[in-house]
Amino acid sequence: METIDEYVVRTLPALEPRPGAERARDPQTLQDLFAAQVQSRHLDFAARWLQARGAGFYTIGSAGHESNAALGLLSEVTDPALLHYRSGGLYAARSARAGREDGIRAILLSLVSARSDPMSGGRHKVFGHPGLSIIPQTSTIASHLPRSVGLGLGLGFAPALGRHTAWPEDAIVLCSFGDASANHSTAVGALNAAAYLAHRGLQCPVLFVCEDNRIGISTASPRGWPGAMLDRLPGIEYRTADGDDPIGLLEHTRQALDAVRSSRRPGVLHLSTVRFSGHAGSDAEISYRTRRQIEADYAQDPLVATAQALVDAGALTGAEALATYEAMRDQVMEQAEEVLGEAHLESGSAVMVPLATPAVAPVPGRETEGPRRTLAQAINATLAELLEEHSDTLVFGEDVAVKGGVYGVTRGLRKRYGGQRVFDTLLDEQTILGTALGTALAGFLPIPEIQYLAYLHNAEDQLRGEAASLAFFSAGQYRNGMVVRIAGLAYQRGFGGHFHNDNSVAVLRDVPGLVLAVPSHPSDAPGLLRACHELARQGTVCVFLEPIARYHSRDLHEDGDGLWTAAPETDAVIPPGQVGVYGDGRDAVLVTFGNGTWLSLRAAEQLRARGVAVTVVDLRWLAPLPVEALVDVCRGFDRVLVVDETRRSAGVGEGVVSALVDARQPGRIARVASADSFIPLGPAAETVLLGEEEIVQAALDLVRSPLR
Repeated sequence: METIDEYVVRTLPALEPRPGAERARDPQTLQDLFAAQVQSRHLDFAARWLQARGAGFYTIGSAGHESNAALGLLSEVTDPALLHYRSGGLYAARSARAGREDGIRAILLSLVSARSDPMSGGRHKVFGHPGLSIIPQTSTIASHLPRSVGLGLGLGFAPALGRHTAWPEDAIVLCSFGDASANHSTAVGALNAAAYLAHRGLQCPVLFVCEDNRIGISTASPRGWPGAMLDRLPGIEYRTADGDDPIGLLEHTRQALDAVRSSRRPGVLHLSTVRFSGHAGSDAEISYRTRRQIEADYAQDPLVATAQALVDAGALTGAEALATYEAMRDQVMEQAEEVLGEAHLESGSAVMVPLATPAVAPVPGRETEGPRRTLAQAINATLAELLEEHSDTLVFGEDVAVKGGVYGVTRGLRKRYGGQRVFDTLLDEQTILGTALGTALAGFLPIPEIQYLAYLHNAEDQLRGEAASLAFFSAGQYRNGMVVRIAGLAYQRGFGGHFHNDNSVAVLRDVPGLVLAVPSHPSDAPGLLRACHELARQGTVCVFLEPIARYHSRDLHEDGDGLWTAAPETDAVIPPGQVGVYGDGRDAVLVTFGNGTWLSLRAAEQLRARGVAVTVVDLRWLAPLPVEALVDVCRGFDRVLVVDETRRSAGVGEGVVSALVDARQPGRIARVASADSFIPLGPAAETVLLGEEEIVQAALDLVRSPLR
């Protein structure tokens, strides 16, 4: 079967001017388009050549999609772009337009995972470059669309807030994706969010570019489906362009870009493409497409179509087009041979440099006048202070503005700081997190709220695949610091079930580079929240997990004791690595967090009445665990009880016990945890959640057991 390369080599020299064919009014732009397309095509060939020599590690190519180079030519270099993994032509065109001479080498270095790769530093093959305003994306399907909407929103309202972003005020966002990706819930949600913003008249200048090759790996898109879906988005102007019609392509692309730039409203460009050489190097396309189907697509090669338009315009002969094609082959392959010996990252520590948690200095709190506060009130007051002190801070989520939150935690903030800094969002967690991702890139410091921990799980890839990975895949050159507030954990009474009482935090502790804080007592909440805010200012993705059941608690042991309130405090910063220590009993130490702190302190009182004196350690930070401080405290005890309100399997306690074992903690270690169960509604919840009496009994058993 003839390869696409063989077809091009055979076809180009035979091109002749077509009588009556439309002649390009701007042959130079066509020349630039052809140059970018040819470069992208030969980089795809080089990727497979490198792989065959054991030096290349990525072969998802852009062959057949090179018509996207029109976007690179006609957009501004300062328009932020989040690209589909087949947008190689766009990258090549923008690199050329920016006057960079390292475009070919940059992609080759990425393909061989070279330490000198200018974007990821050898961590992944990505289309990205800070000098080109291209924000790197990995291969998670459509996960970058919510961020694109958020960035468009950030560009839209920055002028009204008197803020300058990293891009010009007339910049627009380019977001490209595939036709198969358009069916993913993430894409559907993002497009819906963009339409919602357009319906409300809010600025969101994003051009969504669907690169439609009519197939996703081996599954064909139903004929007409992508267009039917994209054309029905309310308030979003829809345009089409054929990749094998370069003159029309340039005109329709220019119109789409101009419309979004002038209106500041989202738009869609549906770009008809083809896909050559299968999904990737390992894909045997012949196993699901016939030879005739594969070769029929050759007639729609955008590269040949552009060469034909140049021949029609008299700007090039067929022989000259082939000479250009072969000259680029030589240029790319010469550089491909040069990168064969490039060094790779050679240690785990080098790989993980962008994931390091920045240092934050501890700051003692300063008490102020006023009544003592509950946990909810302490968080509310600290959010107000952060909004007051930092004009770039935004607070948003479901019901957080007008209502002030389901539990009143954000009450009064919208009235005080305005609807552009404290606002309600769609009831879609992917959109909430995408808004945070994008506004962070626009220079804001977002504090989004996820209304319940269980609601995070349908959107958690926005944290794992997008938020926390950005610094990693850009070698720290791009960051999206934020503080994601989540109401979670269990023990609500009179209300709940597994959606409102969720004790599953494993997914948050498993994300590299993500910092997870849990405030247990009102006195700790301001310092932990301020630390997260400072970490976010340095680019870290933080999650602030708030125990719902403790929001409005005031008492610990008996009604009216007020021990679960705190005096008003400001300025406090409790950095990662610091634990809270309650009591000074020496019989055992109870290591816990969240609701477990409240339960353990109550259990400690029962144990005291039985002649057992314990110390309670509140971890405060669940990711990374404060191992050094934990080990330091526990060294003084012969018996350690880990009190874990999360599930016994994959719960926090597993990590705590492992850390202590690794540190060769002397004496005995035991743990108690909640059951491996969803949490039922009503009183039955108590049968699977860790209870105070279980803690007491486990502590007594531990203290009474002989040391080994």
